[in-house]
Amino acid sequence: MRGTPFRLRLAPALLLVTGLSGCLFGPDYVRPNVETPANFRFEAGETTEVANTPWWEQFQDPVLNDLILAALTDNKDVKIAAARVDQFLGQFVTTRSALFPQINAGFDASRQRVSQAGPTPLPAGFGPVYNAFSAPLSVAWELDLFGRVRRETESARASLLASEEGRRATILSLVASVATAYINLRDLDQQLAIAKATTDSRAGSVKVFQARFSGGDVSQMELAQSQSEYEASLATIPQLETQIAQQEDALSVLLGHNPGPILRGRELTELVQPVVPAGLPSDLLERRPDLLQAEQNLVAANALIGAARALYFPQISLTGLFGSTSGQFSKLFTGPARVWSYAGSLTVPIFTAGSISGQVSQAEAQQQQALIQYQQAIQTAFQEVDDALIALQKSREQLVVQARQVDSLRTYARLARLRFEGGYTSYIEVLDAERSLFNAQLGYTQTNGLVFNSLIGLYKAMGGGWVVQAEAMTGRVMGQKAVAQLASQSGDQSGTQSTNPSANPSATPTTTAPGAEQPK
Repeated sequence: MRGTPFRLRLAPALLLVTGLSGCLFGPDYVRPNVETPANFRFEAGETTEVANTPWWEQFQDPVLNDLILAALTDNKDVKIAAARVDQFLGQFVTTRSALFPQINAGFDASRQRVSQAGPTPLPAGFGPVYNAFSAPLSVAWELDLFGRVRRETESARASLLASEEGRRATILSLVASVATAYINLRDLDQQLAIAKATTDSRAGSVKVFQARFSGGDVSQMELAQSQSEYEASLATIPQLETQIAQQEDALSVLLGHNPGPILRGRELTELVQPVVPAGLPSDLLERRPDLLQAEQNLVAANALIGAARALYFPQISLTGLFGSTSGQFSKLFTGPARVWSYAGSLTVPIFTAGSISGQVSQAEAQQQQALIQYQQAIQTAFQEVDDALIALQKSREQLVVQARQVDSLRTYARLARLRFEGGYTSYIEVLDAERSLFNAQLGYTQTNGLVFNSLIGLYKAMGGGWVVQAEAMTGRVMGQKAVAQLASQSGDQSGTQSTNPSANPSATPTTTAPGAEQPK
């Protein structure tokens, strides 16, 4: 072996390291089986198109469009979610860095005096005071032979993608919240207009009755009844004004502004209802950011099982030092001043008193929690779509009935007043008719707002490509580019299946059960 070249002697070790570097312990992630219905329970799609366009533009209210743009730009929750992505991006980069050698350079200079009365005499020609200079270059590398660092990197990658999906879920929720708040505001505005119109009408009736009472044409009881109805409608005005101010404040905060007045656009009755989007229950798995976030959390927990199991196996580290040391700075970078060393260390767990097995059990339990949370999130998504569909269907039916009711009560109130003017009935009948009409008008307005809010809730529950377009309006499109690029780099190293459609658009999800180990 003395005559064997150094490279040939090193070749078997390099081959061994290369072979072992492909080892990964723990289960590879595959998407779990999910029972999905063939159709939604209350399917009512009015178009074959899915929700891939900015649906709020279908309201045809430029003010609403501007409010949503302002919210996407300045909302604090969106900014917090974006900062959270940066946090997990830093965590991912830090975790992945352990896969590579760590190289550090330094420079040391010192001047010191040693004792001349010590047990060891100074060498001949050396004084007690001397200088020392060194310029070392150190290298340290932990060989990830059993995949612990790669599994941790895989988990950090999934956590990064989960945070990005969480940011997109925040955007989805924000757009829906702004649209809902605006609809509620316009609903309250219309209720206030009805209350003021009714109050003005009743104020005129009070004046007429006061004149008639003075002339002895009506009784004091009828005058009191007229005044009572006037005061009742008048009392609703400050109540509605309070709700309007509170709604404006809430909407201002959603916009990222201090509480204040909100600009109005079209009346609620002038808004155009968006069409009901099409979609299948199975589509939600790829369309809703919260479901993609839950799945990435499952991927992250699944990878940590392998990282924990890798602790059963040896940890091998290589270290090296190269540089120069000299007592004179002028000779620091000369040949005789060179120094070097390299070493390897092997650490094998022999007895840990259950520490490693405890970590494995903990990782497996966390994976089960993430799996159940993913399944629960899917069921909740199906429920939200069905709830929005039935709310839309029934509120539309209710609106048609209430429209007929308002028309009938308007006719009834007109005829009751004619009967009273002709002396055929008392004023009580007129009051009852007008009171019923007032309440019916308020109810119709509230139901009309409910129809719009049900449509908003449906688009929110369906998810879809419109979230990507809203994301672009924030001025920060991270998930489609940088996150996907960084994640794919780590994904190539860990060898796991991508489950994020933005990171791997061509990936076809599998439907086998999770948790099965696959040999590498």
